[in-house]
Amino acid sequence: MRAPELASVLTGLGATHVLGIADNDTAALFDHLQAHGAPTLLPVTREGEAFAIASGLWIGGARPVVVIQNTGLLESGDSLRGTAMRMGVPLLCLIGYRGHAKMTRAGIVPSNPSGARSLQRSELDSAALLTEPTLRAWGVPFEVLRPGAERDTLTRAWKRAQNEHLPVAVLLTAPLGR
Repeated sequence: MRAPELASVLTGLGATHVLGIADNDTAALFDHLQAHGAPTLLPVTREGEAFAIASGLWIGGARPVVVIQNTGLLESGDSLRGTAMRMGVPLLCLIGYRGHAKMTRAGIVPSNPSGARSLQRSELDSAALLTEPTLRAWGVPFEVLRPGAERDTLTRAWKRAQNEHLPVAVLLTAPLGR
């Protein structure tokens, strides 16, 4: 998916702000938002801040989206769990799935990373191995973004977050294009 198209989808859904930290895969979105201003981009210094600030924006009537990488997801667990989940913030979370391709090529099923030995494999990114099990453990519903179904997946996740008053994640398995 290209960054301008993603920004358009987010705007169409009613997103007012995008918070997070750009990485190699999401930098195009951050660049696009900075240049075009809608939704409003609010970069943060740590991923946990994104969830806390997004929760505060929601209290004030905004409709934020968090964009982080899976490594940042692991860093921000307490803020996600203790703030956004506990408060019931309807929050779309776009999470870059760093290491997904290597994990898939190695034949590892994301929902079953095969235990501690898999985490020790130097050719794999342990953040990828932990992404889906971590989201399940924290009770965060998620979908993997598939080519050709991006708009539907994002819309479905947004509506679920709004209807169920909880964070819902969409895992980005490929870099966003310019």
